[in-house]
Amino acid sequence: MAIDFLVHEAGDGVGVAAVEGIKAGQDLTGWIMQEDQTITIKVLNDIPIGHKIALKDFAVGDTVFKYGTDIGKVVASIKKGEHLHVHNVKTKRW
Repeated sequence: MAIDFLVHEAGDGVGVAAVEGIKAGQDLTGWIMQEDQTITIKVLNDIPIGHKIALKDFAVGDTVFKYGTDIGKVVASIKKGEHLHVHNVKTKRW
């Protein structure tokens, strides 16, 4: 089974694209490293390698966790399977 994205731990809300050429509508397989489990998700957008995929729905104001760490707050609603990046998540640092 090919792995398309990586998730550090089950509590994370995002996975990281580990392959090139992810296109909207694809069914992807992800590996949750800490728990050594696989999950599947249908992506709603093209996702560049190294970018994040939402693993659940997020509302404006929600906190996003990656690698068990708060990486920012949602500034535009995000659906499960959508591209999660600087256009819809901002750091809380400033």
